[in-house]
Amino acid sequence: MLCEAARCDSEAERRELLDEVVVLHLDVARSIASRYRGRGEPIEDLEQVACVGLSKAVHGFEPDYGKSFLSYAVPTISGEVKKHFRDCSWAVRPPRRIQDMQGRIAAAASELHQELAHSPTATQIASSLDAPIDDVTEALASNGCFTPASLDHPVGAEGSSSLGDLLGCDDPDMTRMETHVALAPVIRALPERDRLILNLRFFHDQTQTTIADQLGVTQMQVSRLLAGILQRVRRQLEA
Repeated sequence: MLCEAARCDSEAERRELLDEVVVLHLDVARSIASRYRGRGEPIEDLEQVACVGLSKAVHGFEPDYGKSFLSYAVPTISGEVKKHFRDCSWAVRPPRRIQDMQGRIAAAASELHQELAHSPTATQIASSLDAPIDDVTEALASNGCFTPASLDHPVGAEGSSSLGDLLGCDDPDMTRMETHVALAPVIRALPERDRLILNLRFFHDQTQTTIADQLGVTQMQVSRLLAGILQRVRRQLEA
């Protein structure tokens, strides 16, 4: 479909084809957004950012380069979400009480260090502040939320590797599997004609005109049928 869009002379038809690709891969964007759930940003905002990344991927993909679309789209979408975190939020936003506790801990730890001649334990800090040990422990554990470690930070023997070298990367094969698992039962539940249209369009890469000739309808009718099918599939995936 992306190859067809690249060859398309009609700008309106090209936009329609690209929109179909976006709709077909919305579950990929949502899957990537869900990986960042629980980091202080509403999942709805993350999904919106991921969809922006998906749109950029669809419009920026060059079929002639020989790469698969997902191998290009997944890092593009992930990059957009990561950029959102860099620009708009902390790595993790702790509760307000923990933020307040951090300031108290810093002051108490400094005094205790001078008094004890060594770094105080969490229990000693909690006793000094007359605060619950659980709150002190949580505040100490979340200290990195305010100053996330740089991916270039050296780790390992003599700093031979960076933190970024040890982090995993997105696996396009896993994304394809997630997409298949999500779509398969939805597509199986469609009427036979709808399944045929999807099969011809997305698996055999046939044009709407060719499909129209096989079904004995007009190209415009095929376009409307496709739009309706994709809308139903999207609703089922979002349910």
